[in-house]
Amino acid sequence: MADISYFTADDGARIAYRDEGEGLPVLALSGLTRTGRDFDYVAPHLRDVRLIRMDYRGRGASDFTGAATYTVPREASDALQLLDHLGIAKAAVLGTSRGGLIGMWLAYAARERLLGLALNDVGPALERGGLMKIFDYLGRNPAAKTPGELAEKLPGAMAGFANVPASRWAEEVARQYAERDGRMVITYDPELRQPFVEAFKGEEIPTAWPLFDACAGLPLCLIRGANSDLLSRETAQEMQRRRPDMIFAEVPDRAHIPFLDEPEAVAALRMWIARVQENPG
Repeated sequence: MADISYFTADDGARIAYRDEGEGLPVLALSGLTRTGRDFDYVAPHLRDVRLIRMDYRGRGASDFTGAATYTVPREASDALQLLDHLGIAKAAVLGTSRGGLIGMWLAYAARERLLGLALNDVGPALERGGLMKIFDYLGRNPAAKTPGELAEKLPGAMAGFANVPASRWAEEVARQYAERDGRMVITYDPELRQPFVEAFKGEEIPTAWPLFDACAGLPLCLIRGANSDLLSRETAQEMQRRRPDMIFAEVPDRAHIPFLDEPEAVAALRMWIARVQENPG
């Protein structure tokens, strides 16, 4: 895996990223509380791509810049500025959860910069049950005191996942948490909780179908965990209805979010990459 590099955003924030491989530029955007290491599992399976992974501001090795800056438009702007920093005019976007929302925003606001979009267990409509689960843990350190204790607890906390080896849960702990002063801690700014809860606290959960429709003409891929509580099967079906050409894969024994190295996910992503390469925009 490439070493971490940094660039400075237009507001002075220092943003971390990794850049490795050669070929089609794929900007990989992670989940809400995650970092570019979200894509460690799938990276070895992606051929002929230049994989660019960003730690959003407030996560991982990037600067913590406060609750007001943790928004999809700001993070999308950071993503475009990273591409500018690297001299990349256009890229395909692989977005996991939050990253997929950013990808759809980019299709709406900066369509000329995108070559294609792959969405990992996210769509323009999100389910309240999945959001409430995020509310439960967002911004809070786990009770476990050691990596081993936390890895043992994860399977029970991750309803909808099955046939996941213990080694994978240990890897997840290593990627998402740090051990400090005899306890496990999150590796993102706890202030991330405030804007997320504010965005989804109302009776009506906002949807983003105009952003999805802005992807018209772009090579599109959707990967859904078969047991997802955030992306419903009905929303996935409506996305397919609007985009019959969209590559679609459902990953068994996975909820929110698939790891992306499952055979179904790898096959879909390889098909999507080939389609993007055939239609370079």
